[in-house]
Amino acid sequence: MNNIVLLLLLLLLISGITFLLDTFIFAPKRQRLQTKPSQLIEGIVSMFPVLLIVLLIRSFLVQPYRVPTGSLEPTIMPGDFILVNQFVYGLRLPLLNKKILEIGEPKRGDIALFQFPDNPAVVYVKRIIGLPGDSIEYRNKQLYINGEQAVQKNVQQMNTTSNEGKSEETEVRKTENLLGVSHDILISPHKNQDQDFSVILPEGEYFVMGDNRDNSYDSRYWGFVPERNLVGKAMFIWFSWDKDRHWISWDRIGKSVH
Repeated sequence: MNNIVLLLLLLLLISGITFLLDTFIFAPKRQRLQTKPSQLIEGIVSMFPVLLIVLLIRSFLVQPYRVPTGSLEPTIMPGDFILVNQFVYGLRLPLLNKKILEIGEPKRGDIALFQFPDNPAVVYVKRIIGLPGDSIEYRNKQLYINGEQAVQKNVQQMNTTSNEGKSEETEVRKTENLLGVSHDILISPHKNQDQDFSVILPEGEYFVMGDNRDNSYDSRYWGFVPERNLVGKAMFIWFSWDKDRHWISWDRIGKSVH
């Protein structure tokens, strides 16, 4: 993500310098000599306002993000392209990610884009489960927040099959209530990974998880997300590609994510 911003800044710098040189030096000279600008100079100068607008939108307002994995199924599918609100958690400087204006704070249940704490060059998207100061416990695939159970209700049982048509694994789709925020999750009852834990979140740290609870690399494994690493909140799916059918998933386009 930072590489894209860096490239935009570089192109903006080149076009901006060219714009200033052309405006104050080359244009007056051409006017005296009654000549026209070269197509190269004309093209670079015309790029300047476009690049400026793109950079401002990309850095401060919204940005697109392609979801590469199924860790947020069934809410967000691999191949979904989501639009992320970048100012909802405050305005930040490009590249430095330093907050310059407070606007709002993350809320429990938000699907958030963030820089991976162990490698900030990598961007993850997960659901915010715990806020600073919260007590979070996960026991027998059941979540507890500040001692209160996040109630789960069964919605659907799904069986996955192998290439030979044999049933391999059962997944259960449930609705989970995060103390007032309801969303769907997937549970794999037969996966018995050692995921139980109990923790109290420090100030300025957030606990995130995937909705696909047994197939998500999240705070259960690598720890918390510092507030400074947050990028923005997912709003809706603006495009979706089904890699199995090699076709557009029209029914997913325009769906809000929550």
